[in-house]
Amino acid sequence: MLEVISSNSNINFTGKFKLASILSIVLVLGSLFFSYSKLKFGVDFRGGAEVQVKFADNVKLDDLRGNLVKSGFKGLSAQTIGEQADNEFLLKVAGDDENLNTITQSLTDTLNKNYASQGVEIRKVDIVGPKAGAQLRISGFQAMLWALIAIMIYIALRFDFKYSPGAIVALFHDVSIILGVFALTGTEFTLQTVAAILAVIGYSVNDTVIVYDRVREHEGQFVGRSLAEHINNAVNETLPRTILTSGTTLFVCITMLMFGGLAIRDFFLAMTIGIVVGTYSSIFIASPITLMCEKFQKNKEPANETVKA
Repeated sequence: MLEVISSNSNINFTGKFKLASILSIVLVLGSLFFSYSKLKFGVDFRGGAEVQVKFADNVKLDDLRGNLVKSGFKGLSAQTIGEQADNEFLLKVAGDDENLNTITQSLTDTLNKNYASQGVEIRKVDIVGPKAGAQLRISGFQAMLWALIAIMIYIALRFDFKYSPGAIVALFHDVSIILGVFALTGTEFTLQTVAAILAVIGYSVNDTVIVYDRVREHEGQFVGRSLAEHINNAVNETLPRTILTSGTTLFVCITMLMFGGLAIRDFFLAMTIGIVVGTYSSIFIASPITLMCEKFQKNKEPANETVKA
């Protein structure tokens, strides 16, 4: 079996928890700040019009987007549908309740006028009102919240309650950093992003569960050792598997991000960030929180015994 790092390695991960915790706190606080102040929501979440259009002749996506921006359409996004040779595109433009119909009509008129020689065909027109967009936005965040709650219950039932907070904090850390990068890069938060974040949540918790499972195994085999020692040994033993699986998945995500086209770019941007920070958080976030929870339980037990006495 190929081993990038020997499973017998003895890296002192627990000794680096304090430095990693400081770094993570800075990253999460910065990400939350930028997410609150700079995050851009797509048409799905803020309201606007979607127009599906097909051309008989070849039309380049960049040229189409540039011409429509020059025509004065704000918050425009454009992506291909199907194969590039199909010359079919999905256009999204921002709007509000007062001018949605006007913007939609103006967009179709502009397409018919500027691309009449290319055989333009308006295939579908959808309008998303701001209220409906706001409801979708709430539903998207609720989906992530319910996923976190379900994972917390699962971890508590499969292992022990002291393991649940670490998994949840690690996932919150991952989601926050993804949103922060989206805010900093000006990438729109869309339904695709929600799907990618839910996928990242599942991938990240899988890494965490593997470490927890090995910790539980060590607690049964080596009674008397501290939890910090169990965690250190478990992370070292699972490190080769973590690097290989995360590395191969990351390679695929980067490839799709670079060569997959605009239609799936945002999805794989979130996945790429999520795999990196998810692998990091499984080691340097979930484990220290678990140690803190165990210390809290041990400090609470003498206090309870004193009260009973």
